[in-house]
Amino acid sequence: MRRKILLLLEMGLILAGLAVGWSAWKVNSVLEQPLHVTEERLLDVPNGTNPNRMFYRMQSEGLLDDAFWLRLYWRFNMAGTALHTGEYRLTPGMTVEALFDAWRRGDVVQYNLTLVEGWTFRQVRTAVARHEKIKHTLDGLSDTEVMDKLGHTGVFPEGRFFPDTYRFVRGMTDVELLQQAYMRLEEVLAKEWADRMTDLPYRDPYQALIMASLVEKETGIPQERGQIAGVFVRRLRLGMMLQTDPTVIYGMGERYNGKITRADLRAPTPYNTYTMTGLPPTPIAMVGREAIHAALNPSDGTSLYFVARGDGSHVFSDDLDDHNTAVREYQLKRRADYRSSPAPQAPQGTADQAPDAEPPTEAAPRSGEALEGAPTQSAEEPAPAQAPAPTEKQ
Repeated sequence: MRRKILLLLEMGLILAGLAVGWSAWKVNSVLEQPLHVTEERLLDVPNGTNPNRMFYRMQSEGLLDDAFWLRLYWRFNMAGTALHTGEYRLTPGMTVEALFDAWRRGDVVQYNLTLVEGWTFRQVRTAVARHEKIKHTLDGLSDTEVMDKLGHTGVFPEGRFFPDTYRFVRGMTDVELLQQAYMRLEEVLAKEWADRMTDLPYRDPYQALIMASLVEKETGIPQERGQIAGVFVRRLRLGMMLQTDPTVIYGMGERYNGKITRADLRAPTPYNTYTMTGLPPTPIAMVGREAIHAALNPSDGTSLYFVARGDGSHVFSDDLDDHNTAVREYQLKRRADYRSSPAPQAPQGTADQAPDAEPPTEAAPRSGEALEGAPTQSAEEPAPAQAPAPTEKQ
């Protein structure tokens, strides 16, 4: 009897060993199996998907075999491993084990969206809405409702987002992306404000942000940001009007059709710096760190005027006589390809690129460029969808 029992035990151990060995071989073979893909494709893992569901889904789609064994392997070897939401790149020859490694690392496909310096909030919303990998939740909402969704009720959105290239995975919401851009602007502005020059004519960081938006829109050559800011700061201190075209365009809203006339310069709006002294009530565009830095660290000097040469650079003048001479030289004798700043650039597929505007017979000056009786210059940027009300909470 004892011999029979021992024999049975030995046979059981042998069978168990064989079963374990076969199971190990089977698991190893299903891990090493190549995925059934003949060309690169993306595998979408939606939010809340568990591994078991993914195995059976992939088997039903013909991407792999033996989902049951993969389920057992994951349960006993990778329990608790997070399955990151997003898209994973599948390539010919890729094994299931390699896919598991990608899942373990969260090696999801990333996309990017570039928000460009000088864009208005309308352009930002257009770029975000056009990106097909972003989950859109803000369609049809007003700007005020968008700011409510972002958790910044009562904040006017213009200039409140930082221009940069933002990386994200499929399924990220437009709210999440805009929140990143909003917080990034807050961080940059706070850092630059802490390192600002003393004795500047700003009550708070928001006024500096407004100034930075004027610098951003007026600057054609990056090296001139400090000089442009210097002219504006000196004008503020002297109580002079800033007389900068981009503010007129912004205040015109939908009425802007590619040019501004002398009548537009005389039409009062909350943003017309030809009819009001001081800064406009809000920023007029999105600004980069360099424009913020220039607004808070303007270049020293005595110039109070500048006129565009037509190649993106400017001639700076201390007095009106010198300025009028420069206007005669560069405004009255402008070439057909004259531009006050370089042609606006926008990343392909993100938002409309503003078209060039041909210089009209009568248009607007920039920062006091006008010469009495002389034609002034066109502006090239698109108008906002609607000029914001000055009573909006800042």
